[in-house]
Amino acid sequence: MTAPLLAPSRSTAPLARFNPVAALGACLVLALAALAARDAVTQALLLVPVAAGVLLARVGPRTLLRRGWPVLLGGLSVFLSNALLAPGPGLAVADAAPLVLRVVVVALPGLLVATTIDPTDLADALVQRLHAPPRFAYGTLAALRLMPLLADEWRALGLARRARGVDAGRSPLAAGRLFAGQAFALFVAAVRRASRLATAMDARGFDTAGPRTVARPQPFTRRDAGLLLATTGLVALATAASAALGTWTPVLG
Repeated sequence: MTAPLLAPSRSTAPLARFNPVAALGACLVLALAALAARDAVTQALLLVPVAAGVLLARVGPRTLLRRGWPVLLGGLSVFLSNALLAPGPGLAVADAAPLVLRVVVVALPGLLVATTIDPTDLADALVQRLHAPPRFAYGTLAALRLMPLLADEWRALGLARRARGVDAGRSPLAAGRLFAGQAFALFVAAVRRASRLATAMDARGFDTAGPRTVARPQPFTRRDAGLLLATTGLVALATAASAALGTWTPVLG
C-alpha cells in the first residue's frame, strides 16, 4: 500500500494536539498577511511563525524536505519565470524574492497541517466547529482515505497489461494511447467505487437532515485560542516591523 497524502495515523507532534480548525485558522492568518504585502522584508519576517509551525509539527530537515518538495518546486518555478521575463538580473532577483518567500509562507504551513493533523479529526472539527455539511465533510474524508488505492490500482492495471503482452515499445504515440486507455480504466474503477461509497453513506444516514450524534468531540479550548492569538500577534509584529523599517508595501497600494 502506498502512503496517503494526509497523516495516516494520529501524530504525537504538539501541532496535532490543537483543534484542526485552530490550526487551519492560523494558516489562514499567515496566508492573508503574506498575500497583503508584496515586499521581501515582510515575507522574510513572516518566516518566523512558519518556523514555529515547523517546530510544533516536529519534523526534521530530511522529513521537511520530503514533504515540502512541492513547495520548493513551486518557489523555484516562480524564480525561474521571473528570471526569464525580467529585463535584468538585478531586477529578476528583486522581483522574484518576495514571490518565492510568499509561496513558502502560504503553502508550507498548510502542508504541515495536512501531514500532521489526523484527517478524521479534521472532518469532525469541520462539522462540529464550522458546521460544515456532514455529507460533504465525511465524503471528502472517505475520498482522501481511498486515494492511496488509486496508485495501487494504476500499478495493477499496468501489470495486467504487461502480462497480456501489451507494450508501447519505443513509439511515443502508442505510449500515449496506452496511457489514455489505462487512465480511462482507472477513472471507471474510481467512479464505481465512489458510487458504492455514496450508497453506503446514504444507508448510514448521511442523506438525512436530522441531528446527528458526535462520536469524537472536538472542543475548542483556550490552547486553541492561544494558537490563533499567538499567530496573529507574530503576524502583526512582522507587519509592524516592516512598516517601521519603511519597507512594507501593500499589494493594492
